[in-house]
This record gives sequence, C-alpha cells and structure tokens, in this order.
Amino acid sequence: MRWIDLLRMSSGNLKRRKLRTFLTILGVVIGTASIVVMISLGLGLQQSMYRQIEQSGGMTAITVTGQEAGSMMYYFSDGSEQGEATKYVTDETIEELEKLEHIKSVTPSLTMSSILLSGKYYGNIQLVGLTPEELERQNMKLVEGSALPESNAANLDLVIGNFVPMDFYEKGTNRGYWETQELPDIDFMKDPMFLILDSNAYYNSQQSTGGNSFGSEGEAPNTPAKPPKKYVVRASGMMDGGMETYNTGSYNVYCDIWTLKAMLQKEYSGKAIPGQPTTQSGKPYRFFAYTNAMVQADDIDNVKELSAAIQDMGYRVSTNAEYLQSAQKEFAMVEAVLGGIGAVSLFVAAIGIANTMMMSIYERTKEIGVIKVLGCSLRNIKQMFLMEAAFIGFFGGVLGNLLSFLLSFGINVATGHGGAMGLDSDISYIPVWLVMASMGFAVLVGMIAGYFPALRAMRLSPLAAIRNE
Repeated sequence: MRWIDLLRMSSGNLKRRKLRTFLTILGVVIGTASIVVMISLGLGLQQSMYRQIEQSGGMTAITVTGQEAGSMMYYFSDGSEQGEATKYVTDETIEELEKLEHIKSVTPSLTMSSILLSGKYYGNIQLVGLTPEELERQNMKLVEGSALPESNAANLDLVIGNFVPMDFYEKGTNRGYWETQELPDIDFMKDPMFLILDSNAYYNSQQSTGGNSFGSEGEAPNTPAKPPKKYVVRASGMMDGGMETYNTGSYNVYCDIWTLKAMLQKEYSGKAIPGQPTTQSGKPYRFFAYTNAMVQADDIDNVKELSAAIQDMGYRVSTNAEYLQSAQKEFAMVEAVLGGIGAVSLFVAAIGIANTMMMSIYERTKEIGVIKVLGCSLRNIKQMFLMEAAFIGFFGGVLGNLLSFLLSFGINVATGHGGAMGLDSDISYIPVWLVMASMGFAVLVGMIAGYFPALRAMRLSPLAAIRNE
C-alpha cells in the first residue's frame, strides 16, 4: 500500500469520528501547552539573569574588592567572593593588575552613600562612580534625549536610575513613595538639583536646626552643626522604564568617577574624606581607596587563572562565571520540576490517545479483516494506526503551541513584562527550539500511545475479524 493511501485512510478515519478526535486532540493541546508554559517560566528567569550578567561585564568580568575603607562606602558580597582582602584597591592596584597576563582592561569603581536635594524633596542615593569605558559597557537603556556623563567636567553629571524617585522624601514630613504611593514632583532632567557627599554631616545639621537641638531637660542646646557643602549637579540622562520595569542599576545614580574623585579631594583637602581609610589618629592616608576594580579578561578560559593570581595578591575576587554555574544548576532543577508538572497533563493525554485507538480498533474490526484478506501487509496496518496517532499528536502540538504563546503573552502582560517580579525582561520566554521540541514530543507521545493498539490490530485473525458483528 502506498504512503498516500495510508495517509488518506488515516485522515479519513479521524474525520469520521470528529467529536472523539477533537476531545483526544484537546487533551494533547492542554498537555503540550502545560509543558511549554511551565518550561518558559524557567527560561524567562534565565534570560533575565543572562542580561544582568551581560550588563555587569559578561562572563569575562572579574570584580576585585579590597579592604573596606569606611562606613559611607558600599561593599557588596554575593557569597561567591574568594580570598581575604589584605590591601586597599588604589591607583597602584590598577597599575599592578594591568601588568598581569590575559588582561583586557582594568577600571576602578567608587560607590558611596550621598544625598540629592531638589526643591522640597531630599533623596538617599547610592552614587556609583565609573569610568567612561565602564559606563559604556553597562549598556544602560536611557530615555530619549539622555547622554552618559562627561568625563572630568566642571560639574558632576548624573544618570538617574528609574527606581531612584522612590527613595525621595518630603522635607519636614519625611513622607515618600512608600507612605503615599505617589512619586515626588520632580523633573529630574530639568529641575535644579544639589548633591551632598557627606550624608552624616547633612543629617547632623538638620537635627541641630530642626527643633531637635536640645539635649535632656535642663541641658544647654547643642552647638549647631556646620552644614555640608552642596554641589550643583544636573541629570544628563535617566534610565528608561517606570516603577514596574526593573533594570540592573535601577536603584543607582551613576556619574563619572574622575569628576567625583576630584570633587572629594578638593572639598576635603588635607582632611579625611568620608568613607576613606584613616590612621589610628584619624589622619588620612596619601592614597585614594576605590570600592572595587572591574577587570575584564581577554578570554573566558583565562578567568579562573586570573582570579587565582589576583587573590594571591591580597584581594577578594568574584566572577560572573561562578555565579552563572551555580545559578544554572538551580534553574535546571526548577525547569525539571516545572516540566514534570506539565508532563503529567501530556501523560493523561497519552492515555486518551491509547483509549481512542483501542476504541477505533473495536469499531473497525471487520474493516481490518477485509483489508487483510485483500492482501494488505501487517506492516501497513501498523503504519496506518501509528499515523493516526501521530496526526493526533501533531495537531495537538500545533494548537498547544498556539495556546502557549497566548498564555505566555497574558502572563507577561499581567506581570508588567517581568517588572512586577523584579525582572528586567519577560517572565515567560518561548524560544524556537522549545516549540520544535514540544511538537516532536507531542508526536512521539502520540505514536507511543498508539503503538500497542497498532500491534493488536496486526494480530487480529482475518477470518475472525470478518465474522465479527
């Protein structure tokens, strides 16, 4: 029997029992959609992680951390840092690292707590100073009309993270977004702003002049604290996205590190810079300590060797490769669990296919006997039933994937394209390979479910089948 004849007979048999075929296909649709949507959730988390890694330097990035310089500097640890720091990260450190083999670039970074003032509002910000090269590498999505900060400019230019407005409060009432659910009335790209580098001095001055200058009962008022210097700053750019769109650095305010360093050294000339290390007597050292050094290796294969060499120099190191490996293991487990949950639905659908095929054999017993007597081979009979089962799996897979895309779109819209979950991308992501794999899996499940009914059809006795009523 020719393939075209088998194809015509298989499709005709399915059309004759439209309702039963539809219900069987519906089971495959639900099973396929369940698997695809479940796995797409894990893939969406992975895609978000990959984007964050790319924005933080990629797989060849090594973050070098030294001794903590002071309370106003931020020092982060994700648990993957190796080694114990015995040195500060200074300009000499940058020069030493640049001399190592397999180094592509080395840039310092400086992160500190600061205050930003605008009108009747004040904000606690995390000011991050980076080199122009590192700012470019961050690949930040900015609103129209934005630009990265100019290097070594007279005034400090800022790039405002899209979540920064949530950290602003009204003077006097100290009420902000988390109390009122309303953002401050500030146009960051146009309104004048002032930056205060010494947060402690600002709060001390506010306390001494804000009605809290008296000590205990009977004590004299405290001496008013000297207010810190205010720097006129402007926002050269702002990250794109609202309060529901998370980006790497959404809570940060970025600036040029060389301009920031010059401002600190000028304001505190001869004095200890807040956040910088000092001697036991409180005097400043001659060097300037950075928060981190951002190292880029020339190849991912050299990251491990470079990390070990830098660690031997007396610094802590962390790499995205280490974080990625541990995260991938966790995501693999998550995807396996989610895929397993979806596979239960497809297993139930497979039972439905097997039941449909068995019922078809009982109804077509005489037909099977006739085509056997006419000379149809056992192999052709098996192929005919397997083809029917494959049709059910194929159409179920196609419709299941269409349903998966609709459900994925609905999930992404409902979660604000990942923003409500703290992600910078869609929470559900369906790649082409997942569509193709689910289609193949649906067809395979259909053929497996139809295999044993096909064997039963092969083993029917022609004479007994013809006599069957």
